[in-house]
Amino acid sequence: MTTPAIDAHVRLDTHPAHSSAVTAILTGTRHRTAHALLTARGFEAADEHTLVLARIDHEEPYWAKKAAQALTAEGITTEITPRLREAIDEEWTGANYPMPWCTREEIREVSNEAQKIYDDIRRGRLVIHAHADDSGTTVAVGTYREGKSIYLHGENHLRQIADTFDAPAQALAAFERLHGDTMRPGAAPMTDTEHQTAEARTTLGAPAAAKPEQPAQRTETVPAYAADPGDHEALLNHFLESQGEWEKYRTWDDNTTIASHESLTLRALFDHDAESRDTKWTIAAYESPVSGRLWHATATATTPVQIVRTLLNALASGDAWGSGPATSVFETTIAEATRPLADAGWKGTIDGRWIRWEAAGGEAAGVLFDAFAAQKPHSLLPTWTVWGGNAADRPTWAIQLSPKTPAELLHDITFELAHGQGVRHALPVPTRPAAQTHQPMLIRAPTVRSTPGR
Repeated sequence: MTTPAIDAHVRLDTHPAHSSAVTAILTGTRHRTAHALLTARGFEAADEHTLVLARIDHEEPYWAKKAAQALTAEGITTEITPRLREAIDEEWTGANYPMPWCTREEIREVSNEAQKIYDDIRRGRLVIHAHADDSGTTVAVGTYREGKSIYLHGENHLRQIADTFDAPAQALAAFERLHGDTMRPGAAPMTDTEHQTAEARTTLGAPAAAKPEQPAQRTETVPAYAADPGDHEALLNHFLESQGEWEKYRTWDDNTTIASHESLTLRALFDHDAESRDTKWTIAAYESPVSGRLWHATATATTPVQIVRTLLNALASGDAWGSGPATSVFETTIAEATRPLADAGWKGTIDGRWIRWEAAGGEAAGVLFDAFAAQKPHSLLPTWTVWGGNAADRPTWAIQLSPKTPAELLHDITFELAHGQGVRHALPVPTRPAAQTHQPMLIRAPTVRSTPGR
């Protein structure tokens, strides 16, 4: 039986400002029916005739296609623009997905569950009590207003429910036991993806206000740890051009380049697409081409290039091997690795399993040593974290290194951290107009004439 047509027309198109988001323009006397159907499928109203689908997993084209099929089944005329059709048909790969054994449909199921959690949080159905940093991954604990308490692991489309509890007190006690050292109240700050998704939902509501003209940027010399990230692509290219013993390989994934030493015992993996706090560099050292890994390190995309350059130069100079096969961390290793910090007046403190060194100036930076991770060579926890900006538990940038990292290489990094300088671009501080100075009005005193005495 043919479904009778409804006087409503839906035009689905790509978002004008956000690549993966989708817009829906509604017309017809019964457009409210289409409005209700789209709302049930994740679209949100920008105005009476315009809706937006913006998701944290960037799978909007797929779900827009599903919505179009549902609208057509209800007798609503649906048009998909060529641009959106191209996005729907675009070949998709999950090469960098952390669960490579999952099929595409299974990945969508995981990310869709993460989307539901995200929606529950922003709509107030799920209240987050606290969050923490778990070796670079955000974890959180919260309670549904009408249900159970949950333990969350991950961010954006990778956020999952890792455990459930019958009561908030039970959940908080377990969370504090696991993450008491990095635990913070409330929800974690919004990620870049969450900011972009929120912006996509609201940019169509009204024309954007004209932006005031921005003042010209100025540059300033700052400590290396406070410098701008700089051009990591140029750093990689210069390193490969200047180091004849290193060769460049491109993997089947065009987003990745591998720089490998001719001995096949050192290599650096570079992720061209990494941004913000994503891992840009992954470095590994091996005792022989067929042996297990000696040590490894990662650096985020926001790490200042001069600090990453120091790390690469240490690889090229032979400091990556040290004086022999890397050994466990001893007091002599710690002293050698952090001597430049002590020389520069950085204060060292012991806090349980942690030893912390923090910059003496006004810019936030430091080095964190985890004594617990140092005793477990095969642990996924970093032993050394070199960081800058904000705070140690959520830094602007970070380099993380494993237990057997050679002291000589660590010494090179901490020396650059303590004594190096870089450039930072900053907007000039607006100056107030100089106060006008007015000359005081001089009032001439009346002339007093003396009267001759009588």
